[in-house]
Amino acid sequence: MAKITIKDVAREAGVSISTVSNTLNNVDVVREKTRAKVIAAAKKLDYTPNLLGKRLKKGSSKTIGLFTNSVKGPYFALLIDTLADYSEKLGYNTNVFISGDHDQVINNIRGNIVDGALIFNGTVLQEDLAVLDSESIPSVFLDRRIAGKYLTSVTFDSRQAGYRVADYLYQIGHRDFAYIYGFAGVYDSEQRLYGIQEALAQHHIRIAAADLIEGKFEEDASFQAVSEYIATHLRQQQALPTAFIAGNDNSAIGAIKAFKQFGIKVPADVSVTGFDDIYVSQYFDPPLTTINNPVEEQAFRSLKTLNQLMLGENVSIPSAELSGRLVIRESTKQLD
Repeated sequence: MAKITIKDVAREAGVSISTVSNTLNNVDVVREKTRAKVIAAAKKLDYTPNLLGKRLKKGSSKTIGLFTNSVKGPYFALLIDTLADYSEKLGYNTNVFISGDHDQVINNIRGNIVDGALIFNGTVLQEDLAVLDSESIPSVFLDRRIAGKYLTSVTFDSRQAGYRVADYLYQIGHRDFAYIYGFAGVYDSEQRLYGIQEALAQHHIRIAAADLIEGKFEEDASFQAVSEYIATHLRQQQALPTAFIAGNDNSAIGAIKAFKQFGIKVPADVSVTGFDDIYVSQYFDPPLTTINNPVEEQAFRSLKTLNQLMLGENVSIPSAELSGRLVIRESTKQLD
C-alpha cells in the first residue's frame, strides 16, 4: 500500500496543499470550517506527517547520531543507554548508525539527518576530517584524539591504562608477558599496547611478536585464539608467559575459559588482566583485575561538548582524555 501524502489529504479535503500544510502546522490563516475538513480528511486517510522532512526544512533534526561499525559488548550497551538518557534531557533524540561502509557513513554524517555526530567508527578516515570541519558539522570522536574548529574528541586514555596495568604486573613479579589485542589498526587496542611496551621497556622487557594474540575484543574469538596459543606451546614444550594482558574484559574472560579447558589455573599458574571493568568482571571466577573505564562520564562529556558545538559555543574545544583506575581482584597474584 502506497504511503499517504499531503497531496492525498489535499485532494480528499478539496483544498490546496498549502492549506493542508498551514492547518497541520497550526498556522492561523485557515478558516475554522476549512480546518475541520482538513483534519477530518487526514484522520480518514490515516496521514502521518514527515517529521524528519519538516525538521530539516527548519534547519534542525533535533537528532544526535552515534556512528559506529559495531555495538557488541557491554561497553556499547552502557554507552548508548547513557547517551540516550542524557540527550533526551537536552531535547534531542539519539539514532545509532551501524555501518562499516565508508561512503554510507560519510554520506549520513554529511546529509543533514542529524544535528551533530558522535563517531566511534574507524571507517571515518583522516582525509574525511577536513571535509567535516569545512562543512561545519559538529562532531565528537570517541575512538581517537581529534582537534578542529567543529571537531574534537572525548576519549579514554588507553595508553596510560596499558602502562598502569603492565607496571602493576611487573611490580608483583611478572617478567614474561602476552597481549591479547583487539584488531590491528584499532586506536584503543594499539594505544594499550604502546602503554604496555613503554612500561616494560623501562625494565628492558619486550613482548615478542609471537606473544601478540588477536582476540578481536570478543570472548569467543579470544577463547579460540588463546586455546590455539596454549596448544602450540604444549606441542613445542614451551613455557607459557606468566602474565596475559587482554585488550578488554571480554577477551580476558575468553582467555580464562581457555586456560581452564587446559587445566591451567588462574591466578596460580598465570595472571590475567583486562580493561573496562564491565559489570560481570567482579562476579566472574576468578574476579577480574582490570582497568575501570569511565564509560558514563565519557558519554556525558561527549554529549555536553557536542551540544556546545551545535549551539555555536566555544568553537575549537580542546580534546579531552579520561583516566581509568586500576581495580585489583583475584585474577592476578604476586609471584614468589
